[in-house]
Amino acid sequence: MEKNWTTVEILGHSRHDWLNKIQLIKGNLELNKTERVKAIIDEIIIDAQHEARLSNLKMSRFGELLMTANWGSRPFRLEFEVIEVLKGCAPLDGTMHHWTSQLFSVLDAALDMFGENVLSVSIFENMAGHIRFSFELQGMLKNESQLQEFLNKPVDDHTSVEIEEITDSDWVFSVELKCEK
Repeated sequence: MEKNWTTVEILGHSRHDWLNKIQLIKGNLELNKTERVKAIIDEIIIDAQHEARLSNLKMSRFGELLMTANWGSRPFRLEFEVIEVLKGCAPLDGTMHHWTSQLFSVLDAALDMFGENVLSVSIFENMAGHIRFSFELQGMLKNESQLQEFLNKPVDDHTSVEIEEITDSDWVFSVELKCEK
């Protein structure tokens, strides 16, 4: 289900995220753990760089979906990174937003709510200049067939999902799209 955020809600979630980060830094400073403080600051910088790269992909709906995914009560935590994408692709925005929203709904139903579930998304441009979205799900599924069925369906008329690896607690799959401008 898609949420239409108000400006006040967005600012509230953002403020909450920043307060959590500041409290982590403050707590570690009080414990005199300066190396941990440096690591937290480095993590914040890296996250901000990935958010900036995601924003530059010209895929605003998809970017918003990823950047706000952890604001709801989902049975998984989302992490993402954008690696070496030289240019974005606005025409892919609707396709990836729709498919990823459906993936999130499937995961909401299929994952064990009490497991420590993490969905990592890596976005990069391959040698052919196509944008590749690589997903790695680590966690506890209570309904594997639901996820398997979803991944076996094509993303659109021209694109399928490539399932790369499945183990008891790890699913790796990817979507590769050619940008038609």
